[in-house]
Amino acid sequence: MAVDYRQLNGIALAYLGDAVYEVFIREHLLAKGMAKPNRLQHVATNYVSAKAQAALIEKMQEEDLLNLEEWGYFKRGRNANSYTHAKNTNVLTYRMSTGFEALIGYLQLAGKRERLTEIVQWCIMHVEKGDLSRAK
Repeated sequence: MAVDYRQLNGIALAYLGDAVYEVFIREHLLAKGMAKPNRLQHVATNYVSAKAQAALIEKMQEEDLLNLEEWGYFKRGRNANSYTHAKNTNVLTYRMSTGFEALIGYLQLAGKRERLTEIVQWCIMHVEKGDLSRAK
């Protein structure tokens, strides 16, 4: 069953993107030998937190990483009306994070697996380098 990602609400894309990104991160950490559940959970949050995702979007903008279509899906997620509220961060960071997740959801549903992998690997590299100002 194919899902028409062009018709989906930004929040729906973000829900999917959140799950997809987390799977990539957990696979990466497991491949690095991080198999203890508590440690895996703790370290994974450094990659998937709203602050980290917002910082990654800022870095993508600095480096002109995304094309216009990808920015459009980011904006769709960022501007969507969410019925949940930011718990551990401010509203702007939460909205940026939602946009990040919508971008990942779009890439997944559009079948752009190479681009999705490229962006996730780029994100992993920058999180691990520790050069994300907002994430600190």
